[in-house]
Amino acid sequence: MSVLRQSAAAEWRRRVVAEYNSAAITHSLVGWLLQLGASPTLLHEGVRIIDDELVHAEMAFAVVSETGAAGGQVELGGLGLTLEPGLSLLENVCVQGVRTFCLGETVAVRLFKRLREGATVPAAKSALDRVLIDEVRHRDFGWLLLEWLSQRPEWDALKQLIEARLPSWFAGLRASYAPEGEREEFEPELRAWGLMPLDEYRLALHETLERDYEPRFEEYGINARAAF
Repeated sequence: MSVLRQSAAAEWRRRVVAEYNSAAITHSLVGWLLQLGASPTLLHEGVRIIDDELVHAEMAFAVVSETGAAGGQVELGGLGLTLEPGLSLLENVCVQGVRTFCLGETVAVRLFKRLREGATVPAAKSALDRVLIDEVRHRDFGWLLLEWLSQRPEWDALKQLIEARLPSWFAGLRASYAPEGEREEFEPELRAWGLMPLDEYRLALHETLERDYEPRFEEYGINARAAF
C-alpha cells in the first residue's frame, strides 16, 4: 500500500475513534440531563446524536477499507465522561455540554465543509456528506442546551463558570486545530480522501470565531473574542 493511502487510512482510523468518543460523551451527557429532568426536546436530540456518531464511525471504517488497509479493531478505552469533583451535576452538564457542542461541534461544521469540498474518493465523499448534514444538528443541540441553561435559576453562576473556562477551552481548540508555528508536509492528493493541511484548519477555526462564537455567545453576554 502506498504511503499516501497509509496516511489516509491512519486519519480515518483516528476519525473512527473520535466518533466513538463523541457517542460516549453524548451518552454520558444525556444520562446527566435525564437526572436533571431536562426537556424532552433536548433528550431526543441527544439520543439521536449517539446514533449519528455510530453511523459516522461505520462510514469511516468503510473509508479505511477503501484505502486497502486491513480492517482490524480500533483500540478504544476510557471513553465517555466522569463527573468533575467540586462541581454540581448541573455545572458538569454546563462545562461538558458547552465545551463539546457549542465549541467542538460548531467548529466541526466549518471543518467538515472544507474537508468535503476536496473529497472525490466515493467512500470518503459519502461519509463527509453524511457527517456534514448531521454536524449542523449537533451544533444546534449545543446552542439549544445553552439556551436551556440560561433559563435556569442558577444561570448567573453558570455564566461565570463558562467565562472562567472559555480561555482554556479555546486554547485546547487552537492546540488541536491551529497550533502556531507548526508546519507539515501535505500531499495534495490526500484531499481526494477528505484530508486537508493545517493551514486550512487554522482558517476554519478563526472563521468560526468571527461568524459563530462571537455573535452566538454575545447573545448571552459572553465575550468570546476576549476569551480567545
